Amino acid sequence: MPQPTFHLTVEQIEFFRREGYLAIEQITTPDDVATLRESYDRIFAQRAGREEGNQFDLAGTDEEGKEAVLPQILLPAKYAPEMNESLLLANARQLVRDLYGPEATCEIAHAIFKPARIGAQTPWHQDASYWNPTMDYPSTVSIWVPLQEATLENGCMQFVPRSHAGEEIHRHQSVGNDPRIHALELHESERHRVRSAVACPLNAGGATVHGPYAMHYTAPNVSDVPRRALILVGGLGGVQRQSPRESPWQKDKKTARLQREATHSGRK
Repeated sequence: MPQPTFHLTVEQIEFFRREGYLAIEQITTPDDVATLRESYDRIFAQRAGREEGNQFDLAGTDEEGKEAVLPQILLPAKYAPEMNESLLLANARQLVRDLYGPEATCEIAHAIFKPARIGAQTPWHQDASYWNPTMDYPSTVSIWVPLQEATLENGCMQFVPRSHAGEEIHRHQSVGNDPRIHALELHESERHRVRSAVACPLNAGGATVHGPYAMHYTAPNVSDVPRRALILVGGLGGVQRQSPRESPWQKDKKTARLQREATHSGRK
Protein backbone atom coordinates (compact mmCIF):
# COMPACT_ATOMS: atom_id res chain seq x y z
CA MET A 1 0.00 0.00 0.00
CA PRO A 2 1.31 3.51 -0.77
CA GLN A 3 2.27 5.93 1.96
CA PRO A 4 -0.47 8.45 2.87
CA THR A 5 -0.25 11.93 1.37
CA PHE A 6 -3.10 13.49 3.35
CA HIS A 7 -3.70 14.94 6.81
CA LEU A 8 -6.68 16.73 8.33
CA THR A 9 -5.99 20.23 9.57
CA VAL A 10 -6.89 21.38 13.07
CA GLU A 11 -9.59 23.56 11.54
CA GLN A 12 -11.11 20.62 9.66
CA ILE A 13 -11.18 18.48 12.80
CA GLU A 14 -12.85 21.26 14.76
CA PHE A 15 -15.43 21.79 12.01
CA PHE A 16 -16.23 18.08 11.84
CA ARG A 17 -16.69 17.74 15.59
CA ARG A 18 -18.91 20.82 15.75
CA GLU A 19 -21.04 20.35 12.61
CA GLY A 20 -21.07 16.54 12.33
CA TYR A 21 -19.84 16.46 8.73
CA LEU A 22 -16.90 17.70 6.64
CA ALA A 23 -16.28 18.22 2.92
CA ILE A 24 -12.75 17.67 1.64
CA GLU A 25 -11.69 19.06 -1.73
CA GLN A 26 -9.32 16.19 -2.59
CA ILE A 27 -8.42 13.00 -0.72
CA THR A 28 -6.71 11.18 -3.59
CA THR A 29 -5.27 11.74 -7.07
CA PRO A 30 -6.88 11.60 -10.52
CA ASP A 31 -4.72 8.57 -11.38
CA ASP A 32 -5.93 6.72 -8.28
CA VAL A 33 -9.55 7.64 -9.08
CA ALA A 34 -9.13 6.28 -12.63
CA THR A 35 -7.77 2.97 -11.33
CA LEU A 36 -10.53 2.65 -8.72
CA ARG A 37 -13.18 3.50 -11.28
CA GLU A 38 -11.98 0.74 -13.60
CA SER A 39 -12.30 -1.82 -10.79
CA TYR A 40 -15.63 -0.34 -9.68
CA ASP A 41 -17.17 -0.54 -13.17
CA ARG A 42 -15.96 -4.11 -13.60
CA ILE A 43 -17.55 -5.46 -10.42
CA PHE A 44 -20.83 -3.65 -11.07
CA ALA A 45 -20.92 -5.09 -14.61
CA GLN A 46 -20.39 -8.54 -13.05
CA ARG A 47 -22.95 -7.90 -10.30
CA ALA A 48 -20.25 -9.29 -8.04
CA GLY A 49 -21.50 -10.78 -4.78
CA ARG A 50 -25.14 -11.02 -5.80
CA GLU A 51 -25.58 -14.70 -4.95
CA GLU A 52 -24.31 -14.20 -1.40
CA GLY A 53 -26.41 -11.07 -0.80
CA ASN A 54 -23.66 -8.48 -1.18
CA GLN A 55 -25.02 -7.01 -4.43
CA PHE A 56 -28.57 -5.69 -4.43
CA ASP A 57 -30.82 -2.78 -5.31
CA LEU A 58 -30.72 -0.49 -2.29
CA ALA A 59 -33.84 1.50 -3.24
CA GLY A 60 -35.94 -1.06 -5.12
CA THR A 61 -37.50 -4.46 -4.48
CA ASP A 62 -34.56 -6.17 -6.19
CA GLU A 63 -36.38 -8.75 -8.29
CA GLU A 64 -34.41 -10.60 -10.94
CA GLY A 65 -34.93 -9.08 -14.37
CA LYS A 66 -35.92 -5.67 -13.02
CA GLU A 67 -33.56 -2.74 -13.65
CA ALA A 68 -31.96 -1.59 -10.40
CA VAL A 69 -32.41 2.07 -9.51
CA LEU A 70 -29.69 2.17 -6.84
CA PRO A 71 -27.42 -0.90 -7.05
CA GLN A 72 -24.98 -1.43 -4.19
CA ILE A 73 -22.09 -3.81 -3.54
CA LEU A 74 -21.02 -4.52 0.02
CA LEU A 75 -17.32 -5.23 0.64
CA PRO A 76 -16.27 -4.27 -2.92
CA ALA A 77 -12.58 -5.01 -2.25
CA LYS A 78 -13.54 -8.67 -1.73
CA TYR A 79 -14.28 -8.75 -5.47
CA ALA A 80 -11.63 -6.20 -6.52
CA PRO A 81 -8.75 -6.75 -4.05
CA GLU A 82 -6.59 -4.21 -5.84
CA MET A 83 -8.75 -1.53 -4.18
CA ASN A 84 -6.95 -2.36 -0.93
CA GLU A 85 -3.72 -1.06 -2.50
CA SER A 86 -5.19 2.33 -3.36
CA LEU A 87 -3.94 5.72 -2.24
CA LEU A 88 -7.54 6.45 -1.26
CA LEU A 89 -7.50 3.73 1.40
CA ALA A 90 -4.07 4.84 2.67
CA ASN A 91 -5.29 8.43 3.00
CA ALA A 92 -8.60 7.39 4.57
CA ARG A 93 -6.72 5.43 7.21
CA GLN A 94 -4.63 8.50 7.94
CA LEU A 95 -7.80 10.58 8.21
CA VAL A 96 -9.30 8.34 10.88
CA ARG A 97 -5.99 8.30 12.77
CA ASP A 98 -6.03 12.10 12.70
CA LEU A 99 -9.50 11.99 14.27
CA TYR A 100 -9.19 9.10 16.72
CA GLY A 101 -5.52 8.26 17.20
CA PRO A 102 -3.08 5.58 16.02
CA GLU A 103 -5.34 2.61 16.84
CA ALA A 104 -8.03 3.74 14.38
CA THR A 105 -8.40 1.80 11.15
CA CYS A 106 -10.54 2.01 8.00
CA GLU A 107 -11.86 -0.30 5.27
CA ILE A 108 -13.78 0.06 2.00
CA ALA A 109 -17.27 -0.85 3.17
CA HIS A 110 -19.53 -0.50 0.15
CA ALA A 111 -20.04 0.98 -3.30
CA ILE A 112 -23.21 2.64 -4.55
CA PHE A 113 -24.04 3.28 -8.21
CA LYS A 114 -26.69 5.83 -9.16
CA PRO A 115 -27.59 5.24 -12.83
CA ALA A 116 -28.03 8.18 -15.19
CA ARG A 117 -31.58 9.59 -15.36
CA ILE A 118 -33.18 6.78 -13.31
CA GLY A 119 -30.95 6.69 -10.23
CA ALA A 120 -33.09 6.90 -7.10
CA GLN A 121 -32.61 9.17 -4.14
CA THR A 122 -31.03 7.91 -0.93
CA PRO A 123 -33.59 9.32 1.53
CA TRP A 124 -32.77 11.25 4.69
CA HIS A 125 -31.42 8.83 7.26
CA GLN A 126 -28.75 8.15 9.88
CA ASP A 127 -26.26 5.36 9.20
CA ALA A 128 -26.59 4.06 12.77
CA SER A 129 -30.19 3.08 11.98
CA TYR A 130 -28.72 0.21 9.92
CA TRP A 131 -26.10 -0.81 12.47
CA ASN A 132 -26.02 -3.16 15.45
CA PRO A 133 -28.54 -1.85 18.03
CA THR A 134 -26.54 -3.37 20.89
CA MET A 135 -23.63 -1.00 20.18
CA ASP A 136 -22.86 2.71 20.26
CA TYR A 137 -20.47 4.24 17.72
CA PRO A 138 -18.95 7.41 19.22
CA SER A 139 -15.67 7.07 17.28
CA THR A 140 -16.76 5.88 13.83
CA VAL A 141 -17.01 7.77 10.55
CA SER A 142 -18.10 7.14 6.98
CA ILE A 143 -16.00 8.64 4.18
CA TRP A 144 -17.97 9.10 0.94
CA VAL A 145 -15.85 9.47 -2.22
CA PRO A 146 -17.22 10.16 -5.72
CA LEU A 147 -15.36 8.69 -8.70
CA GLN A 148 -16.63 11.45 -11.00
CA GLU A 149 -17.86 14.96 -10.29
CA ALA A 150 -20.70 14.88 -7.74
CA THR A 151 -23.32 17.56 -8.33
CA LEU A 152 -26.80 18.49 -7.16
CA GLU A 153 -28.12 16.98 -10.42
CA ASN A 154 -26.47 13.56 -10.04
CA GLY A 155 -26.74 13.17 -6.26
CA CYS A 156 -24.01 14.79 -4.19
CA MET A 157 -24.14 14.40 -0.41
CA GLN A 158 -26.31 16.71 1.70
CA PHE A 159 -26.25 17.06 5.50
CA VAL A 160 -28.22 18.60 8.35
CA PRO A 161 -25.56 20.46 10.34
CA ARG A 162 -25.22 19.45 14.01
CA SER A 163 -27.77 16.66 13.64
CA HIS A 164 -25.25 14.32 15.26
CA ALA A 165 -25.60 16.04 18.64
CA GLY A 166 -26.64 13.69 21.43
CA GLU A 167 -25.84 10.58 19.36
CA GLU A 168 -29.55 9.85 19.18
CA ILE A 169 -31.09 7.53 16.58
CA HIS A 170 -34.46 8.81 15.40
CA ARG A 171 -37.31 6.63 14.22
CA HIS A 172 -36.82 5.12 10.75
CA GLN A 173 -38.78 2.91 8.39
CA SER A 174 -38.22 1.04 5.14
CA VAL A 175 -38.49 3.37 2.14
CA GLY A 176 -42.18 3.85 1.38
CA ASN A 177 -42.85 1.64 4.42
CA ASP A 178 -42.19 -1.35 2.12
CA PRO A 179 -40.21 -4.07 3.99
CA ARG A 180 -39.06 -5.52 0.64
CA ILE A 181 -36.81 -2.46 0.18
CA HIS A 182 -33.46 -2.53 1.93
CA ALA A 183 -33.00 1.25 2.26
CA LEU A 184 -34.24 3.13 5.30
CA GLU A 185 -35.63 6.64 5.62
CA LEU A 186 -36.56 8.87 8.51
CA HIS A 187 -40.11 8.16 9.61
CA GLU A 188 -42.55 10.88 8.63
CA SER A 189 -42.89 11.85 12.29
CA GLU A 190 -39.17 12.74 12.33
CA ARG A 191 -38.87 14.65 9.06
CA HIS A 192 -39.31 18.01 10.77
CA ARG A 193 -35.69 17.54 11.82
CA VAL A 194 -34.52 18.05 8.24
CA ARG A 195 -33.82 21.77 8.06
CA SER A 196 -31.01 24.07 6.89
CA ALA A 197 -29.55 21.25 4.79
CA VAL A 198 -26.12 21.85 3.25
CA ALA A 199 -25.19 20.33 -0.13
CA CYS A 200 -21.59 19.30 -0.75
CA PRO A 201 -20.77 19.13 -4.47
CA LEU A 202 -17.32 17.62 -5.09
CA ASN A 203 -14.86 16.88 -7.84
CA ALA A 204 -13.81 13.29 -8.45
CA GLY A 205 -11.57 12.17 -5.61
CA GLY A 206 -13.01 14.63 -3.12
CA ALA A 207 -14.70 13.32 0.01
CA THR A 208 -17.26 13.97 2.67
CA VAL A 209 -16.90 12.68 6.22
CA HIS A 210 -19.77 12.10 8.63
CA GLY A 211 -20.53 10.16 11.77
CA PRO A 212 -23.26 7.53 12.12
CA TYR A 213 -25.75 9.90 13.81
CA ALA A 214 -25.54 12.74 11.25
CA MET A 215 -28.63 13.00 9.02
CA HIS A 216 -27.78 12.93 5.32
CA TYR A 217 -29.30 12.46 1.88
CA THR A 218 -28.51 12.24 -1.83
CA ALA A 219 -30.96 13.35 -4.52
CA PRO A 220 -32.05 11.32 -7.55
CA ASN A 221 -29.68 11.34 -10.52
CA VAL A 222 -31.45 13.41 -13.15
CA SER A 223 -28.26 13.95 -15.16
CA ASP A 224 -26.93 12.05 -18.18
CA VAL A 225 -23.90 10.84 -16.20
CA PRO A 226 -23.90 7.81 -13.85
CA ARG A 227 -22.82 8.67 -10.30
CA ARG A 228 -20.27 6.34 -8.75
CA ALA A 229 -19.36 6.49 -5.06
CA LEU A 230 -17.19 4.44 -2.71
CA ILE A 231 -17.91 4.53 1.02
CA LEU A 232 -15.21 3.74 3.55
CA VAL A 233 -15.95 3.20 7.24
CA GLY A 234 -13.34 3.66 9.93
CA GLY A 235 -12.52 4.62 13.49
CA LEU A 236 -12.29 2.64 16.72
CA GLY A 237 -15.32 0.38 16.31
CA GLY A 238 -18.43 0.10 18.43
CA VAL A 239 -18.89 0.19 22.20
CA GLN A 240 -21.26 -2.26 23.88
CA ARG A 241 -24.44 -0.70 25.26
CA GLN A 242 -25.89 -1.67 28.63
CA SER A 243 -29.23 -2.27 26.91
CA PRO A 244 -30.02 -2.54 23.17
CA ARG A 245 -31.75 0.28 21.33
CA GLU A 246 -35.18 -0.35 19.88
CA SER A 247 -34.92 -0.66 16.08
CA PRO A 248 -38.13 -2.32 14.81
CA TRP A 249 -37.36 -1.16 11.27
CA GLN A 250 -34.56 -3.76 11.16
CA LYS A 251 -36.75 -6.64 12.34
CA ASP A 252 -39.46 -6.03 9.74
CA LYS A 253 -37.24 -6.55 6.66
CA LYS A 254 -38.32 -9.11 4.04
CA THR A 255 -35.86 -8.36 1.23
CA ALA A 256 -34.74 -10.50 -1.70
CA ARG A 257 -31.19 -9.79 -0.59
CA LEU A 258 -31.78 -11.44 2.81
CA GLN A 259 -33.33 -14.44 1.09
CA ARG A 260 -30.30 -14.87 -1.20
CA GLU A 261 -27.94 -14.47 1.75
CA ALA A 262 -29.80 -17.15 3.73
CA THR A 263 -29.86 -19.52 0.76
CA HIS A 264 -26.14 -19.01 0.13
CA SER A 265 -25.28 -19.57 3.78
CA GLY A 266 -27.34 -22.75 3.84
CA ARG A 267 -25.24 -24.22 1.04
CA LYS A 268 -22.04 -23.95 3.07
